[in-house]
Amino acid sequence: MEFFTKDSGERKSFDSGMNRDTDKDKPKFELLIPKGQKYEDTLMYRWAMLLRRGADKYGLRNWELANSVEEMERFKSSASRHFIQWMSDLDDGEDHAAAVLFNINAVEFLKQKMQSTKDSNNFVPK
Repeated sequence: MEFFTKDSGERKSFDSGMNRDTDKDKPKFELLIPKGQKYEDTLMYRWAMLLRRGADKYGLRNWELANSVEEMERFKSSASRHFIQWMSDLDDGEDHAAAVLFNINAVEFLKQKMQSTKDSNNFVPK
């Protein structure tokens, strides 16, 4: 595979003389972490820890094995339940906000996976 460097054609010049391509229309991942918030309190950290606990319980990347509408519906059901628990401020030791993110992410991943499989004529619905 041959790699290349994308170029928007626009430049940002710095006082030092350095030039870079602009960051226009590029994701701003740094905005996912609020300034001043403790690392362990960020939702990204909590989501990653939920993934850690899941990997310990079910195996690394277990959720990525999902490949059916039934599994997608299970993710959606969990997302809905955790969302209501989060909205209700339920304090039962589970991180419902992180669980909502996990389940929505799993649904979106599975949608893409199923579409990709369907496009390659290998998709067989359960």
